[in-house]
Amino acid sequence: MNKVYTKFLLFPVPANKKEDRFDFSFASSLIRSIKDNFGNDVWVASDLCLCSYTTHGHCGILNDGHTKLVNHKTVDVLSKYATRLAIAGADCIAPSDMTDGRIAAIRTSLDAMGYDTVSIMSYSAKFSSQFYGPFRDACHSAPNTNGLKNRKTYQLSPLNINDAIASSLRDEKEGADILMVKPAALYTDVIAKLKQQTLKPIAAYHVSGEYAAIEALAEKGLVNREATHLEVWTALTRAGADIIISYAAKNAKEWIDKMEY
Repeated sequence: MNKVYTKFLLFPVPANKKEDRFDFSFASSLIRSIKDNFGNDVWVASDLCLCSYTTHGHCGILNDGHTKLVNHKTVDVLSKYATRLAIAGADCIAPSDMTDGRIAAIRTSLDAMGYDTVSIMSYSAKFSSQFYGPFRDACHSAPNTNGLKNRKTYQLSPLNINDAIASSLRDEKEGADILMVKPAALYTDVIAKLKQQTLKPIAAYHVSGEYAAIEALAEKGLVNREATHLEVWTALTRAGADIIISYAAKNAKEWIDKMEY
């Protein structure tokens, strides 16, 4: 019988926030502790972003006026951060910032350090969505500057599927091992179209707002909780998702095992 490994996506939330010169020792120590305790029984993918580190809540370094995210400076910091996570024992790096060129830079940095077996799961089609609220509250990462008030300048417009496909295929060429669509349930058309153009595994991230919507409906007795989550996962799989990231993952095996087909 094949061994079942626990796989999860880690989101470090440091206590102290800055605008630059970030301390990544908290995230590194978490991964090292997990791997020391569980070894290869646990597969750790670590989110790679600066939104939970910055005082302004954006995913990278801003200019002096806080009106623009500075792409090249952000990519440089993320590349260094990625190597720290790999050294700590991360099995996969998951860049969620959406800055241009960061996949190539991270892949180059990892390979140069001898971490060519560490995979990259790129948030390659990450939309500027209304469904991230619960996560941002938990991570204290909502944009809060007087300058750049939202992430629309570096995340994708929900109206533009072409940018989503182009961004994903670019990340594939730059070295991404897994391509992600986020959010998932409202973007099955993106998953299906991307599936036709790549042989890379596609991850569907059923985000916090999508999860919370089902939980709220179930709490009011308007839907069956288990059946509704299963229906969403089935739709994502039908669209072409190879991997599903869900806040209900801890219940997945139990629910699937007793699912009536």
